[in-house]
Amino acid sequence: MNLFFEESGDFKAGSVMSQTGEAYQVELASGKRSKVRVKDVLLQFASPDASSLLVQAKTLAAEIDLEFLWEVAGEEEFGFAELGTEYFGHAPKPEEAAGLILALHGAPVYFYKKGRGRYKAAPEASLKAALAGIEKKKQQAIIQAGYVEELKQHRLPDAFKSLALQLLFKPEKNGIEYKAFAEACDALQMSPQRLMLACGGVKSAKDLHFSKFLFENFPKGIGFPPAPIPSLPADLPEADVQAFSIDDVTTTEIDDAFSVVMLGNDQIRIGIHIAAPALGIQRNDALDMIARSRMSTVYMPGDKITMLPDALVETYTLGEGQTRPALSLYVTLNTSDWSVISTETKLEAIPMASNLRHNDLDALVTEENLANDAGEYPHKAEIAQIWQWAQVLEKGRMAKREGFGLKPEQTNRVDFNFYVEDDVVSIVRRKRGAPLDKMVAELMIFANSTWGKFMADHGIPGIYRAQGGGSGGWAAKMQVRMVTHAAPHQGLGVDQYAWSTSPLRRYTDLVNQWQIIACVQHGVTAPLVAPFKPKDADLFAIVSGFDAAYAAYADFQNNMERYWCLRWLGQENARQVEAVVLKDEVLRLVDIPLIIRLPGMPQMARGAQVKLDILRWDEVDLSVEARILEMLSSVTDEGLGEMDESDDDTAAAVDTEVDADTETQTAPENESPDQSGSIDNNADTSEDQKLEADTATGDVKSDSDLVADN
Repeated sequence: MNLFFEESGDFKAGSVMSQTGEAYQVELASGKRSKVRVKDVLLQFASPDASSLLVQAKTLAAEIDLEFLWEVAGEEEFGFAELGTEYFGHAPKPEEAAGLILALHGAPVYFYKKGRGRYKAAPEASLKAALAGIEKKKQQAIIQAGYVEELKQHRLPDAFKSLALQLLFKPEKNGIEYKAFAEACDALQMSPQRLMLACGGVKSAKDLHFSKFLFENFPKGIGFPPAPIPSLPADLPEADVQAFSIDDVTTTEIDDAFSVVMLGNDQIRIGIHIAAPALGIQRNDALDMIARSRMSTVYMPGDKITMLPDALVETYTLGEGQTRPALSLYVTLNTSDWSVISTETKLEAIPMASNLRHNDLDALVTEENLANDAGEYPHKAEIAQIWQWAQVLEKGRMAKREGFGLKPEQTNRVDFNFYVEDDVVSIVRRKRGAPLDKMVAELMIFANSTWGKFMADHGIPGIYRAQGGGSGGWAAKMQVRMVTHAAPHQGLGVDQYAWSTSPLRRYTDLVNQWQIIACVQHGVTAPLVAPFKPKDADLFAIVSGFDAAYAAYADFQNNMERYWCLRWLGQENARQVEAVVLKDEVLRLVDIPLIIRLPGMPQMARGAQVKLDILRWDEVDLSVEARILEMLSSVTDEGLGEMDESDDDTAAAVDTEVDADTETQTAPENESPDQSGSIDNNADTSEDQKLEADTATGDVKSDSDLVADN
C-alpha cells in the first residue's frame, strides 16, 4: 500500500513499510524513511507507485482550469474528493485526486483552506480583488524590469527624475522605483550614489554632498518664506564717530565695526559696534521664526546659506557710507598702561566710514610695520591704537588662563582660506595671529565677556559658552558647553563669555542682543521686560536646537572643505606633495588642510615632514590613498608650530571661539586625529573664536570645525 500525505505544509508519497497504532512507517522514493500519522494521510492507493503518482499529479495540477474549478466548487465548504467527483465526472483516480489537492493548495486566491483536505471557494468580490492585485504586481514587475534595464545602461528613467534624492537619502523601500534601483546597483556592483551620478540623476559629487545636506536640513528648500522687512528705527541718536569694519573680501553680513576717539590726558575711547537687527526683529515674529528655524548661517567654500533674508541683511549690515543701528560698547582706556577706566553700552546709529578688507591690508598691517609706523592705509592711526590694546588684552587673557591652570595658547599655527570661482578653487595659507586677526579677535572676546557680565549683573539669562569646572575626567571638565547663566570660559581666559557679536549670522547672538537691549533700555527693571525671563524653558530649547544645527552645519562645512581639497589635487595635478605628521598614522598636507590617514606607517615624531605620493582619491566618499616616498626632515618648525606640545595628561583644552564675526576665513584648522583642518570658509569666520583645543590631545580646533571626516 502507498500513501499520499501532508508533512510540514508539503505533499509527499511513499510506500508503507509497517503500521503501529495511529502511525505508519513510510519509505519515500528517495529511500528516506518517515513516520506518518494517520490523520496526515490524504490518500491510500495501490497503484501507481509513489514516485509516479507525484509526477502525474503535478502534471495534472498544472492543467487544471482554476476558474472552472472555482465555478464547480460552489459556495459551501467541501472535501477534495467531493469536488473531484464533480470536476472529473467520476470518482477521481489516485493521481487525479492528488493533482486536485495540489491545485487547490496552490491557489489560495481561489480557495481557502479549512482543514486537512477541506477547502472553500473564495467569494467572488474577494477573488476579483485578489486577481486584480496579482495582475497589478505582474505589470509592476514588467515595469520594474524595464527600469532595471534602463539603469544598467546608465539612463535615468523619467519616473526617477523627481525621486533621485529621495531614492538616495530616504527611499520608500516598497516602491518599484527603489526595488529597481537596488536591483540595478546589485547587478552593476555599484553604490547607489555612483549609479545615480552615472545616470545623471545628480550632476556631480559636489551636488551630491550639497543635495544630501539640503535634503536632511532644508527639506523645504533654502528660499525664505514671505516676511515683512522692518524699516530702520528713526529715533536713534547718531554717534559722533567714523566707524570702520575689518573683514574678508567675500563678506556680506558685516556685523561688527570699530571706532577710536582720542580724549586727551592719556585717555582714549574705543568703540565696538555691532549691527542691531534685534531692533527690527521681535521674538516670535515671522523673521524670528525664520532665524530660529535655521539657527545660523551655513558656510561652505564658495557659497553660504544665510540665516536671514538678503533684504534684512542689507537693511542692517554695517555697509560703507551708510548709517546703521548698532549696539555699541564704548571702552575708555588709559593709554599709559591700557587699563580700562570705564565701559558704556549704547543703542545708536553708527556712521560707517569704511569697510576694510583683509585681502587689501594683510600685507601692509604687519607687526613690523605697526612697530615702525610704516606703510600707508586707511584708518592707520586708529588701527595702531587698537593694536596696542589688543596686545594687552591677549596678555591679560593668557594670565587668566594660567590662573585656571592652563598653558598658553598656540598662536603660530597656519590657517587656510578657500575661494571658489567657476568651480576653480584657491586655497590660501594664512598664519594665525596676524595683527588684524588679533585685533578683531581680542575686541570681540572682550565685548562678549563684558556683555555676558552686563546681562548677569542685571539678573537676566543669556546664552553663554562655558569651559572648565565640569565633573568627571579631564576631557569632561574641559568640554565646551552652552549654558544660560554666566560661567567661566577657562580656555579663553575670561570669567564669562556670551556670543553677542554676530546677530546677523547666529541665532544665539540675536537672542543675547535682545537681552542686552532690554538691559540698556530698562536698567534694573530689565528682568521684568526682557524677552527671556529667568528659567525660561524656551531658552533651553534654543540652546538644544542650536547645538544640533551647528553640529550638522559644521559636519557639512568640513565635508565640503575636504571635497574642495580633493578637487585641488586634481586641479593642480598634485601627485607628489609634502605633509606634516599630526599624530600616529595621521598627516596633513602642507599646502592645503587635507588630513590623510596612513594605517601601518612607520612611527614618526609629531611635526615630522614627509613627501607623499598621492595614489588616488574619491570625491564621492572623500577618501584618499597615498604612500610615503621619503622623510624630508625630522621635525620642522612649521610642524611643531602647528601642534600643541603639551602632554596629553596636562594639555589645555582651549575653545576656539571663532565668532563668525569677520568673514576672514581664519578659523584654526583642526588637527585632531580624526578631523579635518577645516575653517569657516567663504569666510564669514570671526576671530573671536580663536582657541578650541581637543580635550584629549590638546590640539587646537575651531568651535565650528568639530567634525571628523576620515
